Amino acid sequence: MEVRAITPADAETIASWRYPGEYATYDFSGPAELSDDHWAVDDARELVGYCCFGPPARVPGAEPREGTLDVGYGLAPELVGQGRGGPFVGAVLRFATARFDPELFRVHVLEWNGRSLRVAEAAGFRRESVLENDQGRFRVLSRPSWRAQAE
Repeated sequence: MEVRAITPADAETIASWRYPGEYATYDFSGPAELSDDHWAVDDARELVGYCCFGPPARVPGAEPREGTLDVGYGLAPELVGQGRGGPFVGAVLRFATARFDPELFRVHVLEWNGRSLRVAEAAGFRRESVLENDQGRFRVLSRPSWRAQAE
């Protein structure tokens, strides 16, 4: 999988994705929500997801932390549950390591989203706290970057 700059066509496609049931909380209201801070993820030249880093990945109430890069990502709804989450998150983290060189990665996952929690934990994230805001209860998970692990 490859992470690349997002295009207006990618933003239109991603904004059109609709997730079922309570996962609809991950739907975008329009392409304008996907800024230059978002990236497209391709697999064999097919758009399979998106990712973002820093402030766009930080949920309301989460404070920035020195040396820590907040990471957000979403897989296309028709690909969820097919075992592609691990390779997808791995590609996102490799890109983030090369581009931003953080000490730690941090993700915020809604507590009810067991699938996403399992993928994050399989990628080496460990639970560190809970953050609650008007969007729900989030598990805050972090893991060292590959750079930090090599030191």
